[in-house]
Amino acid sequence: MKRHTGVQPQVRPQRERRSRPGIWISVQVELIEGRGEHCWPRPGRIFAAAADHSFAQLATAIDDAFARWDRSHLHEFELGDGTRVGMADTERDADESVIDERFLKLSRLKPGEQFVYVFDFGDDWTHLCTAGKAPINPLESLGLVPDRPLPYFGWGAIPDQYSRVWSADDGEAQLPPDPELTDLPPLRSGWGPRRRDTD
Repeated sequence: MKRHTGVQPQVRPQRERRSRPGIWISVQVELIEGRGEHCWPRPGRIFAAAADHSFAQLATAIDDAFARWDRSHLHEFELGDGTRVGMADTERDADESVIDERFLKLSRLKPGEQFVYVFDFGDDWTHLCTAGKAPINPLESLGLVPDRPLPYFGWGAIPDQYSRVWSADDGEAQLPPDPELTDLPPLRSGWGPRRRDTD
């Protein structure tokens, strides 16, 4: 009979896997324009998404990745064939045909298909979205299998949705002078008021 000591064999932790069957795609999203201005270079993000994720989930992921903090605005997708996919809104005119984004799945997209996403119909933040031409493996792209669309690559500076440059920017005030770190608490070297040399 073998005696067991208190030592247990090492077991390597496994990455968390959620069983989400089906195909995963990439969706490249580039910000084209907003608030009457064209973006150049165009900032962008590439998302991993399961074919059974909804367009509503993709909209939330885009808004997260593009730093939209005021979500009280309407948004909508327009597919290449003219199909409109958006928020359920009982106040819309009865003759408008907008498919509820919560129920339409990304499996509707064809490889390489391009479509548009618009956030805030007043400021018209318009994005060009392009579905990848081949399926992807989320474990290879992200290192995990997420429960919602998630960006795994990106580029460019994301503009503030109201074009604010600093916290008190009201659109009329002049840019305050750069305090060059002197306004910060002295929690790091170089932060805080500068010492004046005394002779």
